[in-house]
Amino acid sequence: MCHMRRKATLRDLHLKTSEIVKQVANGATFVIEKRGTPVAELRPLTGQLPTRQMPDREAFIRNLPQVKTDSGRMLEQDRS
Repeated sequence: MCHMRRKATLRDLHLKTSEIVKQVANGATFVIEKRGTPVAELRPLTGQLPTRQMPDREAFIRNLPQVKTDSGRMLEQDRS
């Protein structure tokens, strides 16, 4: 992996996002400048990001309280 530090303007980032991200994925680091002033750094991630498990949707739905009311009738009354 190469570790090059490059500069890019906001306009470059807007017009060449895909190309810049490809270079970052290959190890390059970009300093983003706004009117000549550095405002951000875009660099490859180091290490593994923590992953969060999504809640079990089906289990959530099963645990909802049972409603004895006819929801279709409620919608009809609400719409009239």
